Amino acid sequence: MADAARLLPLLGVFLVFLPILWRPAQSSEADTAGGGVYLFTVWLVLIAAALFLSRLLSAPPSQDASGDEEPR
Repeated sequence: MADAARLLPLLGVFLVFLPILWRPAQSSEADTAGGGVYLFTVWLVLIAAALFLSRLLSAPPSQDASGDEEPR
């Protein structure tokens, strides 16, 4: 999980810069409405992923019957 948290910013940068590679469908004008929806969706998904990972990483380590901590 810690590795996923470290890779999340790199995934975010890739997803945010991805619209630069898009080509307009039928016109020479940029599709700003679709790009804006895409960027806000990526932004919200990254926030949710960061929240999920932070909750997993801040949880106390689980212990088995012998009292030893489980490795993560």
